[in-house]
Amino acid sequence: MNTPGTTVGPALRAPAARELPLGAITPRGWLRDQLRLQADGLTGQLEKIWPDVGPTNAWRGGVDGEDWERGPYYLDGLVPLAHVLEDEALLAQAQPWVEAILASQREDGFFGPTTNDDWWPRMVALKVLTQHADATGDERVVPFLQRYFRHQLEHLPRRPLRSWGRARGADNALSVWWLHHRTGEEWLLDLVDVIDAQTIRWDDYLGGELITGAARVFSHRVHGPNVAMGLKKGAVDWVRDGDDAHRAATERSFANLDRWHGQAHGWFSGDEWLGGPEAAAGIETCQVVEMMFTCGVLAATFGEGAHGDRLESLAFNLLPASCDPRMLAHQYHQQATQLEVSVARRDWSFSSDDANLFGLEPHFGCCTANFHQGWPKFVRNLWMRADDGGLRAVAYAPAVVRTDVGGDRVELSVRTAYPFEETIEVAVATERAEPFDVQLRIPGWAASYELTVDGEPVDSEPVDGYVTLRRSWAGGSDVRLVLPMVPRVVRRARQAAAVFLGPLSMVHPLGENWVEVPGAPGLGEWEIHRRTSWNKALADVAQAASWEVERTAVRDVPWGLTGPRPGEGSPVKVHAPGARATEWRVHGVDAPPPPPSPLLERGAGDDVTLVPYGLARLRVAEFPVVGSWADRDDPDDPQYA
Repeated sequence: MNTPGTTVGPALRAPAARELPLGAITPRGWLRDQLRLQADGLTGQLEKIWPDVGPTNAWRGGVDGEDWERGPYYLDGLVPLAHVLEDEALLAQAQPWVEAILASQREDGFFGPTTNDDWWPRMVALKVLTQHADATGDERVVPFLQRYFRHQLEHLPRRPLRSWGRARGADNALSVWWLHHRTGEEWLLDLVDVIDAQTIRWDDYLGGELITGAARVFSHRVHGPNVAMGLKKGAVDWVRDGDDAHRAATERSFANLDRWHGQAHGWFSGDEWLGGPEAAAGIETCQVVEMMFTCGVLAATFGEGAHGDRLESLAFNLLPASCDPRMLAHQYHQQATQLEVSVARRDWSFSSDDANLFGLEPHFGCCTANFHQGWPKFVRNLWMRADDGGLRAVAYAPAVVRTDVGGDRVELSVRTAYPFEETIEVAVATERAEPFDVQLRIPGWAASYELTVDGEPVDSEPVDGYVTLRRSWAGGSDVRLVLPMVPRVVRRARQAAAVFLGPLSMVHPLGENWVEVPGAPGLGEWEIHRRTSWNKALADVAQAASWEVERTAVRDVPWGLTGPRPGEGSPVKVHAPGARATEWRVHGVDAPPPPPSPLLERGAGDDVTLVPYGLARLRVAEFPVVGSWADRDDPDDPQYA
């Protein structure tokens, strides 16, 4: 078997970077604390408390249990979590599943439960097997995939992708590329072409046919997780044909989604279906984690730093908000502005009234099975191997990277509390004398940065969002990157405002009264009710850069507050001037769109505390703006006389 990094077979467009083997990156600091919470919480205990992934599941050899997507979804998070934590108990928990899948292959190459022949859940199972092989070197996986892909090549022309599989064919193609990278077999290119022809033309839809408001009828093109998965199709196609039009089309798709469905935190809504830009629309947890996976694929394939920006935005905002702080429960839908977590009717496109509870299985079980992949795959995507063999920082968080460069051992120790602080320190340890590159991402939001190596300043302009440090690192060096985080305001419809600090969406917390639901299944279920008024307006937004930023240490539960008072325990706060917007009244359990700004002749009388979105389960993310006629550019202009 060819090893990763070997160039074999016909020449194709090589991705700008490739993932390091699963397990090469180990989380540290707050990130390890977060993954331990996940391992001790729902992920580690799910088989005991949720029959859908229990012993009867058909994917692990059961005869009458769930046989569709839930088993593979669960493994798609359990396997990487076990390896990045090097957790023997989780590894032992995952192994029977992997063995059952490998043992299920028939002579004709097909595999999986005999009661279900859908192509779609097998796409997820393929991701499980490739991750397992990356981490363990299991030599059974390559011939397993060869047999299955031969089966697909023979049978897809007369039994084509349909329904969910047709929407998500790019995930199937990714596993074909994984195998082709190792074997170089030309017939795999024919299979990629067949899959491509049967997959929704996502860039055509998102780039020119996208609906411009909340969806009212279902199609696979308006389903939020499908869109998140479909956004990687241009990258899959680019590897095949090398056409840079795919890169531009992907960016056009992102721009259209932001224009018509982008919410205050920077991501498109999807309360099952695309839901428009208002802050009360929901986002499904499956959509969050699938979008993170897509961003990792885009970062590796196209190589621009913007995809790392996107990955961090999801990981530091929507992902932690999707679960309770101790990862004992999750939401099906979260809202950008969320005034209450409860059973109530919300104006979502397609969801039940319990969809924003924190619990085991609110609304539907897909998110219960699928949310597990978010944090461990984020760890794996922190650093990648660049196409020149060097190492590239795609995203920042505390971690240790252990890998080889040109056959020599290299260790990178990343010390930081980012995104809660501005400084990232990277200790490079190696005996390799030959130079190699360490590429550091400079976020698009960073107006400036300070970079030193062993105390000596480095003056270099980023290219595609990266600064490249090329030198001999023999004997070790210390790299220090400072990314000043200054509060900044992004204007929204009706002249409303959203606030950001570095990669963090900053929101106004409302104080939280968590009410446990008696007799709930799983590890618990909670409603949350606010303890303070919510209808705040911001003032002096033109001077946002001067707003006070307050920092304290990150706690053992990184994405949670410590008490019921608004913002209590947040490791970073922004103090903004503002006032009550008394005309902004609650609509049912939701906040209506902010009233048009500026709110005239009203002075700033309040300190509006802002904390990271991911810490506050009740929050306001989009604000009206206080102003007066005195705010006009030229008070002497006669038109105002």
